[in-house]
Amino acid sequence: MDFLRLSDIPAAQLAGKRIFIRADFNVPFTADGALSDDTRIRTALPGIRACLDAGAAVMVTSHLGRPEEGALTAAESLAPVASHLAKLLGQPVPLVRDWTDGRFELAPGGIVMLENCRGNPGEKADDPVLAARIARFVDLYVNDAFGTAHRRECTLHALALAAPVACAGPLMTAELDALGRALAQPARPLAAIVAGSKVSTKLTILESLADKVDVLVLGGGIANTFLAARGCPVGASLHEPDLLDAARAVERRLAEHAGVVWLPEAVVVADRFAPDALTRTVHVDDVPEGWMILDIGPDSRDSLADVLQRAGTIVWNGPVGVFEMDAFAAGTRALATAVAASPAYSIAGGGDTLAAIARFGITDHIDYISTGGGAFLEFLEGRELPALAALRARARPASRRLPPAPVFENEPEPA
Repeated sequence: MDFLRLSDIPAAQLAGKRIFIRADFNVPFTADGALSDDTRIRTALPGIRACLDAGAAVMVTSHLGRPEEGALTAAESLAPVASHLAKLLGQPVPLVRDWTDGRFELAPGGIVMLENCRGNPGEKADDPVLAARIARFVDLYVNDAFGTAHRRECTLHALALAAPVACAGPLMTAELDALGRALAQPARPLAAIVAGSKVSTKLTILESLADKVDVLVLGGGIANTFLAARGCPVGASLHEPDLLDAARAVERRLAEHAGVVWLPEAVVVADRFAPDALTRTVHVDDVPEGWMILDIGPDSRDSLADVLQRAGTIVWNGPVGVFEMDAFAAGTRALATAVAASPAYSIAGGGDTLAAIARFGITDHIDYISTGGGAFLEFLEGRELPALAALRARARPASRRLPPAPVFENEPEPA
């Protein structure tokens, strides 16, 4: 992909420069305010450390939650993130609350956390005036926040266009390389697993993948809609009757290049949606009226494993059953095991998928686990991600060398 990478810039050029890193620190907290998972902070460390080790002055920011612009609350502050990052780096990470004018102290080799960027008026509107103001005290902009790359916001898009030089950090680079390998130049056969409750929420993904993949594996309510489109009874199963024609169109698009849709032939049905419901395993032609499909059956698990064993590349988004309930977890467990055991290059993304990977203990057996949720899905759709579009626009050779001095006219005075 045509974009400048942080690794393309010699470390000697980073020394003494003011580097603005847009990270994704939208981390979860417990009910009492304690940070419950620092994965997103840890994945940003390589980029931050590379800049610090080169002797740069580092500014890092992120969004956290959905604050009202100009009215940030304590619950939306990055203060606990700054404190945790300081422990991981082994050096102070002061929090700067009002930072868009650049009037804060920052020496080479030091780092500051700039308060929640979504609290700044103009952030969500992708305000070019705000971007220009910030760009005055930035020498190099680094986007290392793939999880928010689908958002057209100031610190993700406008600032990348306004800064003297803009590049992708190590995490962003790894995400784009992995997705590019999986979709742009995949080892064949390419199998995509797409599951979820509704076809309507993933129809554009299915239509895009129909032109690319060799096997489209479907699960959940999406599979139910496709089964109904084939004339199978689905009882009280979650499905979308108004999208049967859309499902048939996806199958036709796959067939045009000899691709196929994989659907289960045997399913686990229940008389109600509950952990202690009565269950049966039936053929898809024999789903009882009033019952609902909540998992795939044993024969289908074996069939799915065989498909994935023969794949060259696997893209996985979504479980094939209601795996949160033990009674309906066997299908997703079998799917996870099959992906892990396959010799194919595998990439997985999406909240439910990551939860399944963690539950069934296969994290170390997936080639790449995407940190993006919405960005991962929009990339699968074939959309141009705004943050990536900005980096591509700045990839001209003339933009690849850092300026010898800060780009602002007057050095900001320390607060």
